Amino acid sequence: MPPNTNTNTEEQLPEESTQSLEPADQKVEETTQREVFRELAQKQAEQQQAESQKMFTTLTPKTTTEAEEEPTTTTASTIQKIGHAGEVVTEVIAEKTGLPTWGVVAIIILVFLVVFGILFFCVRRFLKKRRTKDGKGKKGVDMKSVQLLGSAYKEKPDMEELTENAEEGDEEDKQSEQKLGRLNFKLEYDFNSNSLAVTVIQAEELPALDMGGTSDPYVKVYLLPDKKKKFETKVHRKTLNPVFNETFTFKSLPYADAMNKTLVFAIFDFDRFSKHDQIGEVKVPLCTIDLAQTIEEWRDLVSVEGEGGQLGDICFSLRYVPTAGKLTVVILEAKNLKKMDVGGLSDPYVKIAIMQNGKRLKKKKTSIKKCTLNPYYNESFSFEVPFEQIQKICLVVTVVDYDRIGTSEPIGRCILGCMATGTELRHWSDMLASPRRPIAQWHTLKDPEETDEILKNMK
Repeated sequence: MPPNTNTNTEEQLPEESTQSLEPADQKVEETTQREVFRELAQKQAEQQQAESQKMFTTLTPKTTTEAEEEPTTTTASTIQKIGHAGEVVTEVIAEKTGLPTWGVVAIIILVFLVVFGILFFCVRRFLKKRRTKDGKGKKGVDMKSVQLLGSAYKEKPDMEELTENAEEGDEEDKQSEQKLGRLNFKLEYDFNSNSLAVTVIQAEELPALDMGGTSDPYVKVYLLPDKKKKFETKVHRKTLNPVFNETFTFKSLPYADAMNKTLVFAIFDFDRFSKHDQIGEVKVPLCTIDLAQTIEEWRDLVSVEGEGGQLGDICFSLRYVPTAGKLTVVILEAKNLKKMDVGGLSDPYVKIAIMQNGKRLKKKKTSIKKCTLNPYYNESFSFEVPFEQIQKICLVVTVVDYDRIGTSEPIGRCILGCMATGTELRHWSDMLASPRRPIAQWHTLKDPEETDEILKNMK
């Protein structure tokens, strides 16, 4: 029996031990499972935190860039729309007008610039006006001066300033009239010889027309309306109060004819290299004075535009070499020539002739300048004139209007030589006084009929 009991106990012991070991194993398994679950939970939490951080970092820059890119995208889209609309408009205009697209674009830009310039000018002018008005308002009223002067300030009307200005203007007008100066002359008529003796005595307070503050005055004396006979005084250098004391006689002038004529004293400023400027003139109608007695008086000079100014002026230079016996004439230019054609212009050319005792020895001419009253030539001509003959010849310079159908008509003429007078004689004498050197000077053209009479008297 006991062995059976032992066997039972032995058989029972492993069952109990197994029963007692089972819960311990379960506990171990449960703890391990719990630890695994905890680790998984921690890993999941860490993954969630990492994902949330990633999402936060990715979301924040996107929102900022989107917020920044929104206006840029909108502006870019609007610019693209405007550009596309402009291209469509230019293409439509180009199709309708037949112009290239670049031409249409250039026209649109030009119109825009013009409109912008007009607007800018208007705004600037408006602002300038407002500034001037504000400045006037500030300058017009001075409260300190009003308080100091009181009623005396108010009693001063603005009319005083106006009268002062008016008086100054009148004085300026008087000064401008007086600036021309005045002329002293004497007239004596001889009934026996029917001649009028005119004496140019002196002039005073002439205006300064030269750079040095002086003038080189001389006087031309002639009768209107014929102007056939003209006299000139000597040139007085660098003075505003010249004393002439030169007498000229108009012969073969009956008293009845003298009553229909006007005596003219024209004062000029001599200039070698340009046209002589007329300072002023004095006109004396002979019917207004008593020629039965000697008349001596002062008269104020009156401004004029010029001496007739109908024929024009010519500029040329003279050069003489005594050793070679060579005279060189260079025709430079002419100005304000007389209108000879129907269209109000002329076709001028210049003839140069060497004459002696009324006979033409040599002649030459320039080219023809079509349809002009101010021709420019700059053409040179040479003549062989021995030194023994230079004192006997005269140089005749004539401006002629060319006419293809009819005869060419002379516009004006000037005669130079030892038998000449006035500026022509001075030019000739200056040429002889400075050999081998060209002397240029302006000359006023004279009536061809008048010069014909002078040439006849030179025989």
